[in-house]
Amino acid sequence: MTTTDHPAPDPTHHSRWRPLRLLQASMDADIARIYAEKQIDGLKPSYVMELLRLHAEGPMTITELATSVGRTHSALSQKVAAMRAAGWVRTVPGDDARSKKVTLTDDARRVAGRLAAEWRATEAALAEIEAEIPYPLSRVVTDIEQALARKSFHDRIAERLAADPAWK
Repeated sequence: MTTTDHPAPDPTHHSRWRPLRLLQASMDADIARIYAEKQIDGLKPSYVMELLRLHAEGPMTITELATSVGRTHSALSQKVAAMRAAGWVRTVPGDDARSKKVTLTDDARRVAGRLAAEWRATEAALAEIEAEIPYPLSRVVTDIEQALARKSFHDRIAERLAADPAWK
């Protein structure tokens, strides 16, 4: 009998990540709906932090912007490319001939006040939700960070893989 006759059970049917990812996707979809209702087309909720940071602090290199928002250069470079394609940012010459800075387009500047208002409203809505539940998300995040400071996620996964014959 081959392994295709009796396939192994699919471990992805059980996931502790999926509910959190689906919740965030649902909340992001609601924010996107707010933008659509205000006819702010082509804006993803994931762009807003960077757009607001650029609006508040002015043009930055990708490295400066990545550091400012706590992302890797690679991840932010990809995001900037997507935001450029969507018409929210452009690149301009930097302080020397080798560098470029990311700056807002006129369209992004026009909606920056609305985006700041949405950010404040979203934070207030999250605070309201946290007041309604017995264990606030901000506390969950802090508690997880403390657990990971005691033992990294990498080390926790590696220990389990070391004991799993399928990993060897």
